[in-house]
Amino acid sequence: MDLKQLEHFVAAAEEQHFTRAARRMNIVQSGLSASIRALEQEMGAALFVRTTRRVELTVAGRVLYEKALQIIAGAQEARRAVAAINGLERGSLSIGTCASLNAFFDLPLLLGEFRALHPDVEIRLCHSTAANLMGKVKDGNIDLAFLPLYEKSREIVSMPIASDRLIVVHPLDHPLAGRECVSLHSLAGETFVDFQLDQGTRRIVDRAFASINVSRKTALEVGDVQVLLDLVARGFGIALVPHTFVTARAAHSTAPKIGFTALRKPVIRWDLVAIFGGRAGAAQSRNPAVAAFTEVLKRVRAESALF
Repeated sequence: MDLKQLEHFVAAAEEQHFTRAARRMNIVQSGLSASIRALEQEMGAALFVRTTRRVELTVAGRVLYEKALQIIAGAQEARRAVAAINGLERGSLSIGTCASLNAFFDLPLLLGEFRALHPDVEIRLCHSTAANLMGKVKDGNIDLAFLPLYEKSREIVSMPIASDRLIVVHPLDHPLAGRECVSLHSLAGETFVDFQLDQGTRRIVDRAFASINVSRKTALEVGDVQVLLDLVARGFGIALVPHTFVTARAAHSTAPKIGFTALRKPVIRWDLVAIFGGRAGAAQSRNPAVAAFTEVLKRVRAESALF
């Protein structure tokens, strides 16, 4: 049984005439008759009493008629719902974000621009670590996420948002103070304050040290960059963080002061991206709102100094 058979059946039941029903459905009468016969065979019951002048529903036909109306109405509602989502008259968009990314872009501004264009799309926010968000995007539990890209995957598509370099931050009275730049190898004996293991910046730093076969000591692990920088300022260790975080902190005169030193080449890049589930060219097809959001993102990036 398919939807078209039910539509043919309903037309015949309401017209009480196969010829008129066929005209209403814009098919030949023989086609409509064959469709109804196939439906009767599948249902295992006669649905019409046929005479030379008209057709009437049997008891089984009357039962099916009520159900068929519900099924057809449900299918029409489903078509309307899909059309509304494709036209962004409704739908949802789930976004994941990591901590402290406001130094790189204005998420409320971005969401406000999207809401102004598509007010009926429900927006949901999820705040978590980069590793957790990466998994959620891969599994389809959220539509997109903003995070530091610590690994590439065939299961995701990434869109660049910002690029930065990692620098060494240290207490003002640390031996590194006054040094213009240092090598990664020279930091092997230092004590570090670091991010938690499932955060993107931590994974980038761990990978950098692993690539030169250097181990290091981590005294404290935190989840927030401002707490990390406060701990560094108070002498708990040094850290590797994006330069933009340090610049943003310097604008707040009440925060404890810290020193910073550049890394010698090759620098460690820190790339903030928006990621989507799927392969290149197909990521946005899962949810039309994702494609619309990326267009707003591109425009706001071009217009705003916060990107």
